[in-house]
Amino acid sequence: MKKKKQVAPLGTHSGERKIAIIHDWLTGMRGGEKVLEAILDIYPDSEIFTLLHNPGSVSAKIEQRPIHTSFINRLPGKTNRYRHYLPLFPTAIELFNLKAFDLILSTSHCVAKGVVTPPNALHIAYLHTPMRYVWDMYDEYFGPGQTGWLSGKLIPLFANYLRTWDVTSSNRVDWFLANSGHVARRIRKYYRREATVIHPPVDIHQFQPVENNQGYYLIVSALVPYKKVDLAIQAFNRLKQRLVVVGKGPELPRLQKMAGSTIEFVDWQSPEKLQDYYAGCKALIFPGEEDFGIVPVEAMACGKPVIAFARGGARETVLPAQPPHQPGTGIFFFQQTVDALIQAIRQSETIPWQAQFIRKHAEQFSVERFKHQYREFVESKWEQFSQRTEA
Repeated sequence: MKKKKQVAPLGTHSGERKIAIIHDWLTGMRGGEKVLEAILDIYPDSEIFTLLHNPGSVSAKIEQRPIHTSFINRLPGKTNRYRHYLPLFPTAIELFNLKAFDLILSTSHCVAKGVVTPPNALHIAYLHTPMRYVWDMYDEYFGPGQTGWLSGKLIPLFANYLRTWDVTSSNRVDWFLANSGHVARRIRKYYRREATVIHPPVDIHQFQPVENNQGYYLIVSALVPYKKVDLAIQAFNRLKQRLVVVGKGPELPRLQKMAGSTIEFVDWQSPEKLQDYYAGCKALIFPGEEDFGIVPVEAMACGKPVIAFARGGARETVLPAQPPHQPGTGIFFFQQTVDALIQAIRQSETIPWQAQFIRKHAEQFSVERFKHQYREFVESKWEQFSQRTEA
């Protein structure tokens, strides 16, 4: 008689299951790594499989786990130029041997969801986005001036292969989770699959609401073209108002050159220092289109309004003010132009923002909420899967 798999009830850990967590790469602490941390809390006995790992680049919670890397981790220049190996990523992720694992949980914005899983294992993929490098942001990453000569010649030759692989490998996933409705719609468009939305975790407890401000506006962002930080710099050059830009990236020299005297650039900050920057601002400027966008939620956790471009994940996190009946947590501008952003900034200055109301709205994106929803989803699908395999 076949031995039944033990189903771990909600509120417990992995039981007898062996759990593998597949993550694209470990090179820094961004939104995807915050999701990974939360999943590791839920399943503390799991093991991590990733294309590459730069030791010391992620939190101790992640570093202390068993971490298995691919051959990408041994290639030259992998520390800072790993994206140049993009055509090799599908092969690297497929070479992981997961035969010993029963439950595969991937968190992916590139290739992690394409891992090859055993036929008797359940694979649930949490997608931050379909592979943005070859779909809607191909030009931003590999367009003119974005790569070296060799990469510029090679990547276009592989782009069609990567798109085909991305679609084909989506069939290896049993269930999709998406970090926003915006991403769920793109999963449906590119993969013809449905996805359940579970918004990412935001550690709102490390941020406290503040009523006053120090008279500046704030951007917290990687300085890359699609973030549209240059749009904000042009707007604040015209407004002659203070703008603090927290972040770094390849766009920094160009942005510094175009910035006027009222604009200040600051490197990435610790969570404690970042709280101070959020606390001191009048509002957060969010000029790009994001799949979800954790930064606006962090700003709102500090009671600060968000001035956001009205596309992408911001439409799911920012509640637009409609004075006098709805106080709101921010306002949108509907065209990515300097004039539209300036108009939104001026409108925001006429609204009596309520810090406690904004904070309360942000609390729905807490880490605790994410863990509960994610665990509940995984365990319900595991129970269904177990019943089918034992029938």
